Amino acid sequence: MTSVPDSQSDGSGGFRPSMLLNDTRYRGLTFQFVALVLIIFLVGWLGMNLVSNLAAAGLNISYDFLDEPAGYDINQALIDYSSRSTHLRAALVGVINTLLVAVLGCITATIIGVTAGVLRLSKNWLVARLMSVYVEAFRNVPVLIWILAIGTVVTVSGANPREFLTRGGAVEPNSELILGAFALTNRGFYAPSVLLGPGWIAVLAALVGGIVGALLWRRHVRQTLFKHGKLLPGWPAWAILVLPALVVQLVLTPVSLSMPDVASNNFNIQGGTLIGKPLIALWLALSVYTGAFIAENVRAGILSVSRGQTEAAAALGLRPRRIMNLVVLPQALRVIIPPLISQYLNLTKNSSLAIAVGYADITATLGGITLNQTGRAIESVLLLMLFYLVISLSISAVMNVYNASVALKER
Repeated sequence: MTSVPDSQSDGSGGFRPSMLLNDTRYRGLTFQFVALVLIIFLVGWLGMNLVSNLAAAGLNISYDFLDEPAGYDINQALIDYSSRSTHLRAALVGVINTLLVAVLGCITATIIGVTAGVLRLSKNWLVARLMSVYVEAFRNVPVLIWILAIGTVVTVSGANPREFLTRGGAVEPNSELILGAFALTNRGFYAPSVLLGPGWIAVLAALVGGIVGALLWRRHVRQTLFKHGKLLPGWPAWAILVLPALVVQLVLTPVSLSMPDVASNNFNIQGGTLIGKPLIALWLALSVYTGAFIAENVRAGILSVSRGQTEAAAALGLRPRRIMNLVVLPQALRVIIPPLISQYLNLTKNSSLAIAVGYADITATLGGITLNQTGRAIESVLLLMLFYLVISLSISAVMNVYNASVALKER
C-alpha cells in the first residue's frame, strides 16, 4: 500500500492557503516571495528617504550638468575634445580611455601570464626561480604601489625631443629614431599612426573575413586531427588571415602610415602618434601585476592535467611543443578560464587607480574633476557604478561563452 504525504492526504485535491507553509512544494516559493517583498520595501524606503533628505537640503537629482562646458583639458583623448566641450564629452573620453587601457591590459597580461606560468614549470632551475620571484613579488605587493613605482620609472625615462637633433651635431633625418619609426621621449612614446582614406572599410571587411576564415581553418585542422588522426599544416591560417586584407590594400591603398619625423621641426617630433606616459605607466603596471596572478592560474591548470596524459602523448612520438598545444593546454583551459575571468574583471576595476599616474580615465574625469566642479556627487557616482557594472557583466558574458565552448562535454 502506497503512503500519501500529509499535505495531500485529505483527498480533496484542491489548493488550500495552509499548503503555502505546510507543503514542501510551495514552502520554498513562499519564503522567496516574502524575501522579495521585503527587499522591494527596503529599497523603496531607502529611495524615499534619500529623496526627502535631498529635498530638505534643497537638492535634487539632475543630470543637466552634463550639457555644461567642462572647462578642463585632458592630456590624451582618442576623440575630438577641448576645454569648451561638455562634461558629457569629457565623460565619454574617460570611458574610451578606460576601455583602451582595459583591452590593452587584458591582452598583455594574458601573454605575460601564460608565458610566466609555463616557464615556472620549466626544468631549467634558473628560469623557474626567476618566474617564481616575479610572481611572488607582484602578488604580495598592492597594485597601487606598483603603479606608483612603475609610473616613476616611466616618468624619468626618455630624452627631450630636441636632443634627437642636437645630439652629436647634425644628423640625418630620423637617424635617431628606433628602427626609424619609434622614439621614447620625456613626453611619451612616438609611433607611426594610421591614416584612413577612402575605401578603408573594404580593408576592414577583408580583415574580418580573414579572421573568420582563419578560425574556420583551425577548427577544420582540429576536427581532422581528432576524427582521422591526420595533422594538417597550420600556416594556411596565417595566409587566410593576412592575404585578403593585403590584396585589398595593394589594390586600393586606402590605409597609410604617418611616420614620426625629427628633422622637420627644431622643437618637437612631427607626425606619428604620441602615446602618453600616463597610459604607458598604467598599462605596464596593470599588465605585469595581473600577469602574475594569471601565471598562477596557468600553472595550476597545467598541473591539474594528469601526468599520464603527457606520458601517453610522448609515447606516441609527439614533441614537447605539440604535447603542450594539443594535449595539456586544451584540458588545462577548463581550469584556467574561470579564474581568468576574475582577473580580467580585477584589471578593469583596478584601472580606476589611473589618477595615481595622471591618466584621465572615467574615474578621473566624471568621478574626479567633473564631480568637484559641479558638486553632483550622487549623479556622478551612480553613473560610475553603472559603467563598471555594465563593463564587468559584458566581460563575464563573453568569457562565460568561451568557457562553455572549452568545457568538458558529457556524452
